[in-house]
Amino acid sequence: MQLTLSIPTAQQALRLPPGLLNWTEEEFFRFCQANRELRIERTAKGEILVMSPAGGYSGYQSGEVFGQLRDWADRDGTGVAFDSSTGFSLPDGAMRAPDAAWVRRSRLVALSPAEKQRFLPLCPDFAIEVASPSDEVSDLRAKMEEYRQCGLGLGWLLLPASRKVEVYSPAEIKTLDSPDSISGEPVLPGFVLDLHPIWNPPF
Repeated sequence: MQLTLSIPTAQQALRLPPGLLNWTEEEFFRFCQANRELRIERTAKGEILVMSPAGGYSGYQSGEVFGQLRDWADRDGTGVAFDSSTGFSLPDGAMRAPDAAWVRRSRLVALSPAEKQRFLPLCPDFAIEVASPSDEVSDLRAKMEEYRQCGLGLGWLLLPASRKVEVYSPAEIKTLDSPDSISGEPVLPGFVLDLHPIWNPPF
């Protein structure tokens, strides 16, 4: 099965309501693989979200946060960093793809080789979402809360337009105004995200 969707330039996301495409897990996975240029997610209710490729600023910002996370993860060695092309099958039935995520290596080694080839069947220990101009912040907040309810240890929602960071942990949600950096302690010991290139892209 191969189904390719064309998203008009003016339309940033396409929402397919639950039940419109009654796909099996295999068919949904194959659809995502056949449309790698698009970012595709599925909510816990079965709504499928198809998003167009990122613009220049958004692509740079999400790439920057992943790059910093990956560099730290390589040095630290206790977990693995994943970019926005990685899907996670959450315990509530949703499939989400954060802009950047990190999972403890001890959890990954428990997965079978077949599971590692598919959407990873777990919630990340840490996730970052970066808001783009076309995103509804309320949707991103709902996604962060979903991660939190599914076992996320720490999450950051970066809002470049207002230079704010919303921090999600099991105990609380808090907002930081215009921070220069943010620490991942204690979930990610030693990781500090430099926010200067996020607030001020170099182009």
